Amino acid sequence: MQPTTKHPTRRRAALVSGTALVTGALLAGLSAPVTASASAAAGTATAATNTVADGGTTASRYDTATEHRNRCAVRTLLTRTFADPTSPAARRLAQALVAPDAVTHTSGAAAGPAGVLAEFAADRTRVPGAQAVVKHIAADGDLVAVHWQVAPDVRDERRGDAAVDLFRLRDGRVVEHWSLDQPIATGTPASGNTNTMFSDLYRPARPAPAPSERQEERNRTFAVSAYDTLFRDHDVSVLDRDFDPAYLQHNPIAPNGTAALKQLFGSGAQFPAQQSVISLADGDIVWTFSQPVGAAPDAPLLAADLFRVDGGLIREHWDVVPTS
Repeated sequence: MQPTTKHPTRRRAALVSGTALVTGALLAGLSAPVTASASAAAGTATAATNTVADGGTTASRYDTATEHRNRCAVRTLLTRTFADPTSPAARRLAQALVAPDAVTHTSGAAAGPAGVLAEFAADRTRVPGAQAVVKHIAADGDLVAVHWQVAPDVRDERRGDAAVDLFRLRDGRVVEHWSLDQPIATGTPASGNTNTMFSDLYRPARPAPAPSERQEERNRTFAVSAYDTLFRDHDVSVLDRDFDPAYLQHNPIAPNGTAALKQLFGSGAQFPAQQSVISLADGDIVWTFSQPVGAAPDAPLLAADLFRVDGGLIREHWDVVPTS
């Protein structure tokens, strides 16, 4: 992976048998740690009144009208400023949608609209000619998360960077912003997994209505519990209880299914405990953002993981794991 200029201090995964394994919901950092770039060196991982226990927000997770407005605001901000973040039009739009004291959780980032636009400009410098292609977007409480491709070719999901950006909004304007990204792997992976980092492959056995807000919240607590049970408590039995044995994996390092995870955790390798500190649910997808257990609130976010939940099981997984 090429190091990014916008995240100079993030620390991530480690090596297992010479292969870097991610610390997202699928694979965790093992053995000797390596240095990566940090998405959050300034500010706090959650607002002072928000805690790990409440998933990073005390705002109502049942206010669909506000969530819809927030989702639209973030989609507009990303898709209409990314093409030319330095243009007068982009600056005007960002001033309307980003609070003047908004915190961008990157070392040395400016406050307010300038900090957000500088992140987008750095993306375009890293991937020349890139366009922002939104793949998944979620709004829950006062949080909005976007899984997107920094795409030099919008028709090709195997080029550019994979990114997840997380925003907190208040009164319709962004007040906090985190950004995680990683280059999209090229070539044929050793795992044999040729799923792209963005595609939606799961098909339910029978059509079902979209989850209600209450079902979304049940899915969120279910997926966060599964994540923490595996990666904080190192209890591998959760794989048999909460994961589809044939679940679909969009991290090319690992194959589909739970067998690889069982093998990893059964190897006796030791790795630091980590947990979800911020989480969202929208539709049938739950998003988690993790930190090491015991980390300070302003410690960098390690990864973003997305889980599709259907019928009481985790069926599909995507992640963005910045490494170097």
